[in-house]
Amino acid sequence: MRKKLLKAFNLSTDQPQSESSQEGSSSSLASRNPFPLEILEEIFLKLPANDVVRLCRLVCREWKEVVDSQSLWKERCRREECHPRDASRSPKDWMMFYFCCVMKRNLLKNPRGEEKMNNWVILENGGNEWKLEDVLVPHPNETVKKNFVTSYSMCMKTQLIDLKKEGYGASFMDKFQPDIRVTDWYAPRWDCGSQYKIQVELLNQRKRPIQGFSPEMVYFEQWNDGTWNQMRHVFRNYGPGVRFIRFTHGGKDTQFWAGWYGIRVTDSCVELCPANEG
Repeated sequence: MRKKLLKAFNLSTDQPQSESSQEGSSSSLASRNPFPLEILEEIFLKLPANDVVRLCRLVCREWKEVVDSQSLWKERCRREECHPRDASRSPKDWMMFYFCCVMKRNLLKNPRGEEKMNNWVILENGGNEWKLEDVLVPHPNETVKKNFVTSYSMCMKTQLIDLKKEGYGASFMDKFQPDIRVTDWYAPRWDCGSQYKIQVELLNQRKRPIQGFSPEMVYFEQWNDGTWNQMRHVFRNYGPGVRFIRFTHGGKDTQFWAGWYGIRVTDSCVELCPANEG
């Protein structure tokens, strides 16, 4: 691929450039490049973004400068409609902002139980165990129709997110450190007391914690309103080394009623966002 790109721009691969030649004047570089910088930028805008970073950036110093320029990625964001949530605050790094936008998605699999218990690892399965059911009270997101429900003894389940497998390599995580936004929806039954627990950990390559979110247990009394509540947390400035994210949640009822009267959970989400967009 690199040779094809070089050939397309009439750059020879027969003789490697010395360090001194690469550090020559921009005019000497431009003389080897048959296109003005504006045309080179336009070509990069039409290539896949990953190829621009992984291949074009390595060809020569001039190409690297164009690829690293804020103007290139700001224009790419404009064309692909990747807009900051707050239009009055421009991103500090448009390249990072672009990749976070186009890769942004829920990294948890089967968050609503539409695939039964697939992708979840059961840590505790007390009482009558975990179960799936239709929502008792309409969810704020009308597309959510199912939830997981706990029983009269502790029920906990977890997922481990491998960031590299999801496309977020080590260099990306260490350099950009995008916000990591966590949300979870939970609701009690109106006629039974219950409790809810969540823990989220950022882990290094050895799966050892770097940073965590573990709020106090949430309790609901009997005869509550039964409505949905959202737990939310954003990890920021967590430093280098994050390679995995472990998401764990669950709970139980507090009256030890046989069946499934414990906390309900659904529509859980872990996503990487541009800095300050979480």
